[in-house]
Amino acid sequence: MIRTITPFDDQKPGTSGLRKRTAVFQTPHYLESFVQAIFLADPPPQGATLVIGGDGRYFSAEAAEITARIALANGYARVVVGQDAIFSTPAVSAAIRRLDAWGGIILSASHNAGGPDGDFGVKYNTRTGGPAPQAMGDRIHEIATSLEEYRLIDGPPLDLSRPGVQPLGAGSVEIVDPVGDYVDLLETLFDFAAIRDLFRGGFRFAFDAMNAVTGPYAVELFERRLGAPEGTVLRATPLPDFGGEPPDPHLDHLQALAAPMWGPDPFDLAAASDGDGDRNMILAPGMVVSPGDSLALIAANAGRLPGFADRMPIGAARSMPTSRALDRVLAASGSPLYETPTGWKWFSTLLEAGRIQLCGEESFGTGSDHVREKDGLWAVLCWLNILAARGGSAGDLLRDHWGAYGRDYYQRLDVEGLETAAADAMMAALAASDVAALQKVEPSVERFEVLDYVDPVSGDRLADAGLRLELGPDARITYRLSGTGSSGAALRVYIERFEPPGGELDAAPSDILAPLAGAAIRLIDLERFTGQTAPTSVS
Repeated sequence: MIRTITPFDDQKPGTSGLRKRTAVFQTPHYLESFVQAIFLADPPPQGATLVIGGDGRYFSAEAAEITARIALANGYARVVVGQDAIFSTPAVSAAIRRLDAWGGIILSASHNAGGPDGDFGVKYNTRTGGPAPQAMGDRIHEIATSLEEYRLIDGPPLDLSRPGVQPLGAGSVEIVDPVGDYVDLLETLFDFAAIRDLFRGGFRFAFDAMNAVTGPYAVELFERRLGAPEGTVLRATPLPDFGGEPPDPHLDHLQALAAPMWGPDPFDLAAASDGDGDRNMILAPGMVVSPGDSLALIAANAGRLPGFADRMPIGAARSMPTSRALDRVLAASGSPLYETPTGWKWFSTLLEAGRIQLCGEESFGTGSDHVREKDGLWAVLCWLNILAARGGSAGDLLRDHWGAYGRDYYQRLDVEGLETAAADAMMAALAASDVAALQKVEPSVERFEVLDYVDPVSGDRLADAGLRLELGPDARITYRLSGTGSSGAALRVYIERFEPPGGELDAAPSDILAPLAGAAIRLIDLERFTGQTAPTSVS
C-alpha cells in the first residue's frame, strides 16, 4: 500500500539518530516518513534482512510493527524483531553482524525520559552494525524534506510477544530472544570462570538496570551465568516509563545503588547502564569513576582480558571531550591513538577499518571491536575481569593507575533547557574570540581552537565538533552543544586538569576543579546569552 503525505522538515538526525517527544513520533505519518527515508537512503538488496529492537519505552511495540511493515514493503525479505520489541543497542549491533543483515533500526532515545510525555527515538545502523555515517544521516534528512509518500504492507496484527516466524506479505517477521546470543558473545571475550570465582569469594557487586533494557541481559549474565547472588541486579524489569525517572546513569537517578557506596559498608563495585544498554557508570567505594579513567584503566589492563590478550598492543580512540587519561596509557605503550568528535559513528569507521580495537567517549560510553556500538555490560565485565585477575579493590586499582600515569581530574557541566538561538549565538561569539580576548576574562588561557574533524577512513567531515581552550597549568575546557535532546539545546562543558604522578592524586574532583569550573562559565558569558548563572547539573 502507498500512502501520500506532506513532507516533514524537522527530521534531521542528531548525534545518535532522530529524537523527539513521543507525541511528535505519534503524529500521523511522522514515524513512517522517517523510516521510509532511511530505506530510500540505503535501499536493501534482494533477500535482505533487517533487525529491529529497542529499549522498551512507551510506543516501542507499535513503532516496531510499523517499521517492520514498511521494511517489507521496501524490499526486505526478512525482519528480525526482539521479543516484545526489546533489544539493547549493542545486542542489535551484534545481531546485524551475526545474521549478515543489511541493517538495523533501534527504537530508543537512550538516556532520555520515556512515557507518553517523554521522548522517543529512531536510529539506523548499517550492515557493519554501526550507526549510519554522517553522509547517510544528511541523505536521510534530505529525502525526508521532500518525501510525499511511503510504502507499508497491511495485514493482521503481529504478535511481538511470541517467538517464531510470522508471514507478512511476500516476506516474514521473526520474533527472537534478544538476550542469549549476545551473552554468548560476551562469554567468548572474558574469563567467566575467574569472575565466578570472584563472586564465590564474597566479592560484593550491584548493578542497576534502571527499569530499562539491560535488566533481562544483566540477570542472565550476572546472576545466572556468573553466579552472583539473586537480587544483584536492581530494577531489572523494563518499564515503558522506566519507573518515572530518566534512565540516565547519573547519581541523581541512582539513589538505591549509590547510597551504600558512600556508607559504612559499601559494595566492592557497583555499576549501572542507561535506557538502551550502551552507556555505563562505574562506582568504586566513595567515588564515581570518570569515563576517561575507566577507558584508560581498561586500556592499561587490556592484556588481562581474553578478548585482547593475543592482540596486544591495541589501537584506541576517544572522543574530543573525553579526558586525556587514555593518551598517557597509549603513549607509554607506543600504540596508535585517534581523537574523534562525539558520536559513536565516528568510532565505527575506525573499528571497521581495523585501526582501533578499543574506544570510549565522555558520556560513559565504552566499547571494543566485538560490536560497532558502545556497550555498557561489556565495560562492566572489563572491570570485573580485571579485578578477578589482579585482586585488590576497585579503589586500589584506580590509585595504582594514577600512581603510574598521573590523574586527569575531570567533570562535565550541563546547562539544559536553552533556547536554540541563544545557545547558537553564545557558541558563535566564543568561536569568534581569540586568545588575547579570552585572557582578559581568564589570564591562564594559552590556546584556543574550533574543533574540526575529517574521518580518515570515510572522508566525512564535521566542522563544528566543539570549541576547546587550553589553560595553564595543564588544564583544558571543551564546549559543545548536545545533539541528543528532543527539543531546545543543551550546553556541555567538560573541564579537566592533569596532576602528574607524585602529586595530589586522591582529592575530590570538585575541590581541584572549582576554579576551572568558574572560569568555564565566565569565558562563555553564560548569563548574558541565556540568563543562567550556573550549570543545571555537574557529573
